[in-house]
Amino acid sequence: MQAMFILPLGFFSGGIWQIIGQSSLFGALILTILVCFSLISWGIMFNKWRAYARVERESLAFLNIFRKSSKLSAVVSQAKALRMTPFSGIFIRGYDEINEILSSKKTPGNPAGNNRPLTKSDIEIIAMTLERATAEEIGILERRVVFLATTANTAPFLGLLGTVVGVMDAFWSIGERGSASLAVVAPGIAEALLATIVGLGAAIPAVIGFNWASNKLKYFYDKASNFALEFEARITKDLVG
Repeated sequence: MQAMFILPLGFFSGGIWQIIGQSSLFGALILTILVCFSLISWGIMFNKWRAYARVERESLAFLNIFRKSSKLSAVVSQAKALRMTPFSGIFIRGYDEINEILSSKKTPGNPAGNNRPLTKSDIEIIAMTLERATAEEIGILERRVVFLATTANTAPFLGLLGTVVGVMDAFWSIGERGSASLAVVAPGIAEALLATIVGLGAAIPAVIGFNWASNKLKYFYDKASNFALEFEARITKDLVG
Protein backbone atom coordinates (compact mmCIF):
# COMPACT_ATOMS: atom_id res chain seq x y z
CA MET A 1 0.00 0.00 0.00
CA GLN A 2 2.83 2.41 0.81
CA ALA A 3 4.38 1.97 -2.64
CA MET A 4 1.22 3.32 -4.27
CA PHE A 5 1.83 6.74 -2.74
CA ILE A 6 5.58 7.04 -3.30
CA LEU A 7 5.28 8.62 -6.76
CA PRO A 8 2.63 11.26 -5.94
CA LEU A 9 4.34 12.28 -2.70
CA GLY A 10 7.71 12.39 -4.42
CA PHE A 11 6.25 14.50 -7.16
CA PHE A 12 4.73 17.11 -4.87
CA SER A 13 7.75 17.30 -2.57
CA GLY A 14 10.46 16.93 -5.22
CA GLY A 15 12.30 18.91 -7.81
CA ILE A 16 9.40 20.63 -9.61
CA TRP A 17 8.63 22.83 -6.63
CA GLN A 18 12.34 23.54 -6.24
CA ILE A 19 12.49 24.60 -9.89
CA ILE A 20 9.52 26.89 -9.38
CA GLY A 21 11.03 28.30 -6.20
CA GLN A 22 14.35 29.02 -7.91
CA SER A 23 12.82 30.42 -11.11
CA SER A 24 13.55 33.97 -12.16
CA LEU A 25 10.86 36.63 -11.75
CA PHE A 26 10.12 36.55 -15.48
CA GLY A 27 9.97 32.75 -15.53
CA ALA A 28 7.62 32.71 -12.53
CA LEU A 29 5.40 35.28 -14.27
CA ILE A 30 5.21 33.13 -17.41
CA LEU A 31 4.32 30.06 -15.37
CA THR A 32 1.64 31.98 -13.45
CA ILE A 33 0.06 33.23 -16.67
CA LEU A 34 0.07 29.74 -18.16
CA VAL A 35 -1.48 28.21 -15.05
CA CYS A 36 -4.20 30.91 -15.07
CA PHE A 37 -4.89 30.24 -18.76
CA SER A 38 -5.16 26.54 -18.04
CA LEU A 39 -7.49 26.91 -15.05
CA ILE A 40 -9.79 29.30 -16.92
CA SER A 41 -9.85 26.98 -19.94
CA TRP A 42 -10.77 23.98 -17.81
CA GLY A 43 -13.51 26.03 -16.15
CA ILE A 44 -14.93 27.06 -19.52
CA MET A 45 -14.83 23.48 -20.82
CA PHE A 46 -16.62 22.11 -17.76
CA ASN A 47 -19.22 24.89 -17.89
CA LYS A 48 -19.86 24.35 -21.60
CA TRP A 49 -20.10 20.59 -21.15
CA ARG A 50 -22.89 21.06 -18.59
CA ALA A 51 -24.59 23.83 -20.58
CA TYR A 52 -24.56 21.99 -23.91
CA ALA A 53 -25.94 18.82 -22.32
CA ARG A 54 -28.83 20.87 -20.95
CA VAL A 55 -29.33 22.54 -24.33
CA GLU A 56 -29.75 19.16 -25.99
CA ARG A 57 -32.29 18.00 -23.39
CA GLU A 58 -34.34 21.20 -23.57
CA SER A 59 -34.18 21.33 -27.36
CA LEU A 60 -35.67 17.86 -27.65
CA ALA A 61 -38.39 18.69 -25.10
CA PHE A 62 -39.29 21.98 -26.79
CA LEU A 63 -39.40 20.44 -30.26
CA ASN A 64 -41.84 17.77 -29.05
CA ILE A 65 -44.07 20.43 -27.49
CA PHE A 66 -43.95 22.61 -30.60
CA ARG A 67 -44.90 19.79 -32.93
CA LYS A 68 -47.73 18.53 -30.73
CA SER A 69 -49.31 21.95 -30.07
CA SER A 70 -52.11 22.97 -32.41
CA LYS A 71 -51.80 26.67 -31.49
CA LEU A 72 -48.65 28.75 -31.35
CA SER A 73 -49.96 30.60 -28.29
CA ALA A 74 -49.88 27.32 -26.35
CA VAL A 75 -46.11 27.07 -26.87
CA VAL A 76 -45.25 30.49 -25.43
CA SER A 77 -45.23 29.43 -21.75
CA GLN A 78 -43.03 26.43 -22.51
CA ALA A 79 -40.67 28.60 -24.54
CA LYS A 80 -40.23 30.91 -21.55
CA ALA A 81 -39.60 27.94 -19.25
CA LEU A 82 -37.02 26.24 -21.48
CA ARG A 83 -34.62 29.14 -21.82
CA MET A 84 -31.41 27.21 -22.51
CA THR A 85 -32.44 25.88 -25.91
CA PRO A 86 -31.99 28.28 -28.85
CA PHE A 87 -35.38 27.10 -30.13
CA SER A 88 -37.09 29.11 -27.38
CA GLY A 89 -35.43 32.37 -28.31
CA ILE A 90 -36.12 31.82 -32.00
CA PHE A 91 -39.76 30.99 -31.35
CA ILE A 92 -40.35 33.98 -29.06
CA ARG A 93 -38.77 36.39 -31.56
CA GLY A 94 -40.84 34.95 -34.39
CA TYR A 95 -44.04 34.91 -32.34
CA ASP A 96 -43.54 38.54 -31.28
CA GLU A 97 -42.90 39.53 -34.90
CA ILE A 98 -46.14 37.82 -35.97
CA ASN A 99 -48.12 39.65 -33.29
CA GLU A 100 -46.53 42.96 -34.27
CA ILE A 101 -47.45 42.43 -37.93
CA LEU A 102 -50.99 41.40 -37.02
CA SER A 103 -51.40 44.44 -34.78
CA SER A 104 -50.33 46.74 -37.59
CA LYS A 105 -53.02 45.23 -39.84
CA LYS A 106 -55.89 45.93 -37.45
CA THR A 107 -58.08 48.90 -38.29
CA PRO A 108 -61.12 50.46 -36.59
CA GLY A 109 -63.34 48.89 -39.20
CA ASN A 110 -61.68 45.48 -38.91
CA PRO A 111 -60.36 45.10 -35.34
CA ALA A 112 -60.02 41.32 -35.53
CA GLY A 113 -58.14 41.26 -38.84
CA ASN A 114 -58.65 38.50 -41.39
CA ASN A 115 -58.65 34.77 -40.81
CA ARG A 116 -55.45 34.36 -42.83
CA PRO A 117 -53.96 37.86 -42.63
CA LEU A 118 -50.27 37.39 -43.49
CA THR A 119 -48.85 38.01 -46.93
CA LYS A 120 -45.75 36.61 -48.57
CA SER A 121 -43.89 39.84 -47.85
CA ASP A 122 -44.82 39.44 -44.18
CA ILE A 123 -43.39 35.93 -44.24
CA GLU A 124 -40.15 37.29 -45.67
CA ILE A 125 -39.92 39.74 -42.79
CA ILE A 126 -40.58 36.96 -40.28
CA ALA A 127 -37.97 34.75 -41.98
CA MET A 128 -35.36 37.49 -41.61
CA THR A 129 -36.31 37.83 -37.94
CA LEU A 130 -35.91 34.08 -37.43
CA GLU A 131 -32.54 34.12 -39.20
CA ARG A 132 -31.29 36.97 -37.04
CA ALA A 133 -32.61 35.27 -33.89
CA THR A 134 -30.81 32.06 -34.86
CA ALA A 135 -27.48 33.86 -35.17
CA GLU A 136 -28.02 35.65 -31.85
CA GLU A 137 -28.95 32.47 -29.98
CA ILE A 138 -25.90 30.61 -31.28
CA GLY A 139 -23.80 33.63 -30.36
CA ILE A 140 -24.98 33.25 -26.76
CA LEU A 141 -23.91 29.60 -26.73
CA GLU A 142 -20.57 30.59 -28.26
CA ARG A 143 -19.60 33.01 -25.48
CA ARG A 144 -16.17 32.42 -23.93
CA VAL A 145 -15.40 29.55 -26.33
CA VAL A 146 -12.99 31.86 -28.15
CA PHE A 147 -10.84 31.92 -25.00
CA LEU A 148 -10.05 28.24 -25.64
CA ALA A 149 -8.71 29.16 -29.07
CA THR A 150 -6.71 31.99 -27.49
CA THR A 151 -5.18 29.59 -24.98
CA ALA A 152 -4.46 26.99 -27.66
CA ASN A 153 -2.66 29.55 -29.83
CA THR A 154 -0.94 31.58 -27.12
CA ALA A 155 0.17 29.05 -24.50
CA PRO A 156 2.82 27.29 -26.65
CA PHE A 157 4.42 30.62 -27.51
CA LEU A 158 4.39 31.73 -23.89
CA GLY A 159 6.00 28.41 -23.00
CA LEU A 160 8.56 28.96 -25.74
CA LEU A 161 9.25 32.43 -24.37
CA GLY A 162 9.86 30.94 -20.94
CA THR A 163 12.12 28.33 -22.53
CA VAL A 164 14.22 30.96 -24.27
CA VAL A 165 14.55 32.96 -21.06
CA GLY A 166 15.59 29.83 -19.16
CA VAL A 167 18.25 28.97 -21.73
CA MET A 168 19.51 32.56 -21.67
CA ASP A 169 19.72 32.36 -17.89
CA ALA A 170 21.75 29.15 -18.19
CA PHE A 171 24.25 30.80 -20.55
CA TRP A 172 24.42 33.85 -18.31
CA SER A 173 25.31 31.60 -15.38
CA ILE A 174 28.08 29.98 -17.46
CA GLY A 175 29.50 33.40 -18.27
CA GLU A 176 29.33 34.62 -14.67
CA ARG A 177 30.91 31.55 -13.10
CA GLY A 178 33.22 30.62 -15.95
CA SER A 179 32.06 27.02 -15.78
CA ALA A 180 29.74 24.87 -17.85
CA SER A 181 29.21 22.25 -15.18
CA LEU A 182 25.82 20.64 -14.68
CA ALA A 183 25.32 22.46 -11.39
CA VAL A 184 25.66 25.79 -13.18
CA VAL A 185 23.40 25.18 -16.20
CA ALA A 186 20.86 22.80 -14.63
CA PRO A 187 18.60 25.42 -12.96
CA GLY A 188 18.19 27.47 -16.13
CA ILE A 189 17.62 24.43 -18.33
CA ALA A 190 15.14 22.98 -15.85
CA GLU A 191 13.22 26.27 -15.78
CA ALA A 192 13.18 26.31 -19.57
CA LEU A 193 11.85 22.76 -19.85
CA LEU A 194 9.22 23.38 -17.17
CA ALA A 195 7.89 26.39 -19.12
CA THR A 196 7.61 24.22 -22.22
CA ILE A 197 5.74 21.49 -20.33
CA VAL A 198 3.30 23.92 -18.71
CA GLY A 199 2.71 25.68 -22.03
CA LEU A 200 1.85 22.44 -23.78
CA GLY A 201 -0.19 21.31 -20.77
CA ALA A 202 -2.33 24.42 -21.13
CA ALA A 203 -2.57 24.35 -24.92
CA ILE A 204 -3.40 20.69 -25.64
CA PRO A 205 -6.61 20.47 -23.55
CA ALA A 206 -7.67 23.87 -24.91
CA VAL A 207 -7.30 22.63 -28.50
CA ILE A 208 -9.37 19.54 -27.73
CA GLY A 209 -11.99 21.60 -25.90
CA PHE A 210 -12.22 24.19 -28.67
CA ASN A 211 -12.66 21.55 -31.38
CA TRP A 212 -15.35 19.82 -29.32
CA ALA A 213 -17.19 23.08 -28.64
CA SER A 214 -16.94 24.15 -32.29
CA ASN A 215 -18.48 20.87 -33.45
CA LYS A 216 -21.26 21.23 -30.88
CA LEU A 217 -21.97 24.81 -31.98
CA LYS A 218 -22.15 23.73 -35.61
CA TYR A 219 -24.59 21.00 -34.61
CA PHE A 220 -26.72 23.48 -32.64
CA TYR A 221 -26.66 25.97 -35.51
CA ASP A 222 -27.86 23.35 -37.99
CA LYS A 223 -30.63 22.27 -35.61
CA ALA A 224 -31.67 25.87 -34.93
CA SER A 225 -31.71 26.69 -38.66
CA ASN A 226 -33.88 23.65 -39.34
CA PHE A 227 -36.26 24.68 -36.57
CA ALA A 228 -36.49 28.20 -38.00
CA LEU A 229 -37.41 26.73 -41.39
CA GLU A 230 -39.98 24.43 -39.77
CA PHE A 231 -41.47 27.38 -37.87
CA GLU A 232 -41.62 29.45 -41.06
CA ALA A 233 -43.31 26.59 -42.92
CA ARG A 234 -45.92 26.27 -40.19
CA ILE A 235 -46.63 30.01 -40.26
CA THR A 236 -46.97 29.91 -44.04
CA LYS A 237 -49.36 27.00 -43.85
CA ASP A 238 -51.56 28.38 -41.09
CA LEU A 239 -51.56 32.15 -41.59
CA VAL A 240 -50.82 33.08 -45.19
CA GLY A 241 -53.79 33.92 -47.32
